[in-house]
Amino acid sequence: MSVWKAIGWFAGGILTGSAGFKALGSSDAKKVYTHATAAALRCKECTMESVTKIRENAEDILTDAKMINEERVDAQTDEIIGDTAAEE
Repeated sequence: MSVWKAIGWFAGGILTGSAGFKALGSSDAKKVYTHATAAALRCKECTMESVTKIRENAEDILTDAKMINEERVDAQTDEIIGDTAAEE
């Protein structure tokens, strides 16, 4: 690769980079960034709503499970008390 070819590639890279920065800083690009950010925020809000619903359902399930276990313990206690009363 000749020195002039390398310099040409380097200069082309600088020009492409400069044009890229101008394109990324343009008002049209800013509009695209704004719309993309707004869409990301809407997605976050939707996700958080789903997470909240799942948490509420999990809390309900946990409460119901605790109640079932308490009822089973009460039933077992009643059986043990009934068995001891019958033995006397």
